[in-house]
Amino acid sequence: MGALVLRVRRSFDAYWYAWAMVLPVVVVLAVLVGYPLARGVFLSFTDADEANVARTIGVNHIAATYKSVGLENYWRVLSGQEGHFWSRLSWTVVWTASCVVLHYTLGLGLALLLNRPLRLRALYRVLLILPWAVPAFVATFSWRLMFNEKYGVFNALLHSLGAGPVDWLGDATLQKVSAVAVNVWLGVPFMMVAILGGLQAIPRELYEAAEMDGAGPWQRFRHVTLPGLRTVSGTVILLGVIWTFNQFQVIYLLLGQGASSESEILVTYAYRLAFQGVRDYAGSATYGILILSLLLVFAVFYRRTLARSQKEGAAA
Repeated sequence: MGALVLRVRRSFDAYWYAWAMVLPVVVVLAVLVGYPLARGVFLSFTDADEANVARTIGVNHIAATYKSVGLENYWRVLSGQEGHFWSRLSWTVVWTASCVVLHYTLGLGLALLLNRPLRLRALYRVLLILPWAVPAFVATFSWRLMFNEKYGVFNALLHSLGAGPVDWLGDATLQKVSAVAVNVWLGVPFMMVAILGGLQAIPRELYEAAEMDGAGPWQRFRHVTLPGLRTVSGTVILLGVIWTFNQFQVIYLLLGQGASSESEILVTYAYRLAFQGVRDYAGSATYGILILSLLLVFAVFYRRTLARSQKEGAAA
């Protein structure tokens, strides 16, 4: 212990300016991330709800009466007694996988097109990046208006074709399709920009050498482009999974109170537990910690798998 303290003291003496620059960031993260996380972990081991937390009514202050329940909340959720976790986890996984696959596939395709000599390429880049520049809540409400059963653009188009109106945001299956479509529209520009940067970092000499060896377009794409994008792809896919798994605003703002139980993902249900109806703070905190744990396990497993594949590729 003494050696550790001495090492920290020497580090501080040698790099005091670096510690001084880092300190404000550490304080902000501790306040905005560390305390809420610690509070959430604490509440997940209690039975805190709207009726037993501390509150002030007029001039009267009512003390908290909730108590510790150990792992009961986690057992109730994971054992299925609570009745919502596993079904919503299944849809959340499908939602995340569908969106990330479409994000990456469409982003890669657009990046490949924009990486080629093309007239008005700068204009196309600006137009394709607009969905990313528009605030998510503005874009989501715009899509909600277009999906409107009576006045929406899509039903107006169907009417012009002689078809009847479709309740895009009323049917459970169509709610899922609509949410995926909106999230894909919002997420593709980020993938496109990131992958385009990766494409431009691949040396042109590799393509020229492959072409001189007789490699066709597909072979160059498979053996030059994809390996050259491995690092970028690994990073953006991981970020895409984390962001999409926690994509609260699209589901909540697009579907609102009309969201069916089948269309909610884990994070929207956790929000509903904490802020709608009889507020179950302990249940919401339990969901939050489980979501964090799932993402941490996935991130560790994904990074290890990616590192292993890179080592095998380098050895080959």
